[in-house]
Parts: sequence; structure tokens; C-alpha cells
Amino acid sequence: MPDEPDTNTPDNSDEEIGMDDHEAKAGFLEDRDPEDYPSVLRITSDTDEAHRQDALDRLERWEAGEEVPHVINFQNPSDLRTLLTDRRVELLRSIMTERPDSIRQLAERLERDVKTVHDDLQVLADYDVVYFEQAGRAKRPFVPYDSIEVCLEITTASPADDTAPA
Repeated sequence: MPDEPDTNTPDNSDEEIGMDDHEAKAGFLEDRDPEDYPSVLRITSDTDEAHRQDALDRLERWEAGEEVPHVINFQNPSDLRTLLTDRRVELLRSIMTERPDSIRQLAERLERDVKTVHDDLQVLADYDVVYFEQAGRAKRPFVPYDSIEVCLEITTASPADDTAPA
């Protein structure tokens, strides 16, 4: 069955996704053994200030010997939605349920075109959600996390936020 359009979201294939600059440059996990990856990936959409505070809190916990999640933050909630389309979430679930031997095998399992699966995997890899290992001539996609949490908090402005500075 050929890929059908994702009717729940607009076609975002050419849309730019914005991620926190520090995280984009970090190259997280590039030189780590998959056994040493954190068990949780948390994808958030927080303000720069809230994300910075959360990063400091995670650093303190990590220095105290606690396991902390890898966090990818998008300041704009629409960027988070652009990354996690229904089709990409389907890919992640499939990979996490049963690791495929190749991209082709994953595409066949999902009854999708190999090129579109490859393109979706590459986007997820660009954001450190999916990784690849070489298996002969094939690339085996894998998700090193036991779970992926998506956190989007929407709150009302507090009265203090409504007052103009004097």
C-alpha cells in the first residue's frame, strides 16, 4: 500500500524545524556506547528560561548520580508537532517494539515506501531520536531509549505577567 497523506497534519516535509541552538550543536550521544544511553528521551516545548532552569536541575541530579533524561526542547510548539508527525510516531513505535534489520525491512513492515521511511528516519536522526548502526550494506535504525515522553505545558498567564513594568 503506498504512503497515504497524513491527514492530521499539513504536509511539513519542507518546513524548517527549530531546535534550541545549544542542543543542535551538542551532538548528543555521538561517542557513547548504546548501553550508556539514558533510558528516557523527553521532548519538550518550553520557553528558553524554563528550559535553562530544567537543564540546571538535571545537571544537579546527574552530578548527584541520578539518571536524567536526554531532553530536546522546541521553543515553538508547532516545531514539536512538525517533528512528531503521525507517520514518524508510527516509525518510532515500530522500531521500539521490534528492531528492524534494515530500513527496507521497516518500510515493508509498515507498508510504506522505502524513500519516505528513509527521509523520516533521517529527520528523526538529525534530532537525536533515532540512530543507525551499520549491518553489512544495510543501516539498522534503532531508538536507544526505553521511553519517549512528549511534554507540552499550556498555562494561563499569571496576574504578575499582565502588569507592565514601571
